[in-house]
Amino acid sequence: MQPQSKSLKRGLSARHIRFMALGSAIGTGLFYGSASAIQMAGPAVLLAYLIGGAAVFMVMRALGEMAVHNPVAGSFGQYASTYLGPMAGFILGWTYAFEMVIVGMADVTAFGIYMGFWFPEVARWIWVLGVVSIVGGLNLCNVKVFGEMEFWLSLLKVAAIVAMILGGFGIMLFGISSAPGQVTDISNLWSQGGFMPNGVGGLIASFAVVMFAFGGIEIIGVTAGEAKDPQHVLPRAINAVPLRILLFYVLTMLVLMSIFPWQQIGSQGSPFVQIFDNLGIGSAATILNIVVITAAISAINSDIFGAGRMMFGLAQQGHAPKGFAKLSRNGVPWMTVVVMSGALLLGVLLNYLIPENVFLLIASIATFATVWVWLMILVTQVAMRRSMSSDQVAQLKFPVPFWPYAPMAAIAFMLFVFGVLGYFPDTQAALIVGAVWIVLLVLAYLTWVKPAAGRPALVDQEPSFSHQ
Repeated sequence: MQPQSKSLKRGLSARHIRFMALGSAIGTGLFYGSASAIQMAGPAVLLAYLIGGAAVFMVMRALGEMAVHNPVAGSFGQYASTYLGPMAGFILGWTYAFEMVIVGMADVTAFGIYMGFWFPEVARWIWVLGVVSIVGGLNLCNVKVFGEMEFWLSLLKVAAIVAMILGGFGIMLFGISSAPGQVTDISNLWSQGGFMPNGVGGLIASFAVVMFAFGGIEIIGVTAGEAKDPQHVLPRAINAVPLRILLFYVLTMLVLMSIFPWQQIGSQGSPFVQIFDNLGIGSAATILNIVVITAAISAINSDIFGAGRMMFGLAQQGHAPKGFAKLSRNGVPWMTVVVMSGALLLGVLLNYLIPENVFLLIASIATFATVWVWLMILVTQVAMRRSMSSDQVAQLKFPVPFWPYAPMAAIAFMLFVFGVLGYFPDTQAALIVGAVWIVLLVLAYLTWVKPAAGRPALVDQEPSFSHQ
């Protein structure tokens, strides 16, 4: 038996953390989800990304304030336990793990579909099993290995998006068109039935997919326990990444809807293939397939890491089985990696049980879990502020801007998104699944965790690794 480390290793640099957040938030939501958001809102989807991005930035600042103040593994799950009570921390931590599992299942299924483009005769479950095994194995290595892999995968993804944006501007500049009489300029944003062709209702409906696209960015907070010099690294990452992601999404949508009438986007396969085709690149589909496979592997990588570190933090508080807190010689919580990899193998089962048009349902369930996590982060930050004296507030190194108005506006927006999920028939199932999940967590806490809370071994609220 190898000797075990007792604490997480601080092996993630600023470069790793910035690209991890980019990698987790630029994926299925942009490459394929964006087309359904455009169909709902038309060009007005740009407003949805701007509004959603502003709300997510406030979530990240709230998380940043807490993470810089107390950089621990498990991050926001631990903060909720401290400032809202143990049940809140239990629900928040396990809902984040649930979010990672749902998103991860979508990603591993997508990976199987993408590989089928080149190898249609190979059963999809073989690819799913292979990618989960490889990525799970890499997550068992030193955290620096994970960070390096995520950096290069995300860099390739970002480069592809930049190439697509530049290619799109080239098409607009030189007036290249795939169809006679088709206009390729910015006038397409208002000439195809107006800027908001489906009215305010269409704009509101698109928030279900738009918020799913931003999901995963909160992984920055989860890295707090393994970041080198978190007091300097986390603020820089938090300030830079949301703005970059917003730039990628808004610029990408702007280019797409300027080149093609919004009604056509996604109707002929991926919008990215359409752009490369227009540039006369015959191997467009192959290039895109390499990019989306990279995106899927990168997302699976982040899913396993994020859920594993959260479950490690839960185990430290007695909110998860004690085995989840065991670390390998490399300082990695190996049991959570194994459990998360096993959960993702349910993606194999999904390939047989559900048809391929359930993207909206999976996205909606993930949106519920994501927005619930964001709402709890915002409420936790408000509770932390209210528990502090004015002198303690003055000493905060990374305070939330526009306190208390901006956090309150972000909280109101998250509640509004829940209303959107409940109002539209296509996404109501997600709200039901989410509500059932929260009720089950409350029952689990009252049945197993609370009775055990009095035992001395589980009282430790401030793990020993938090201030190493």
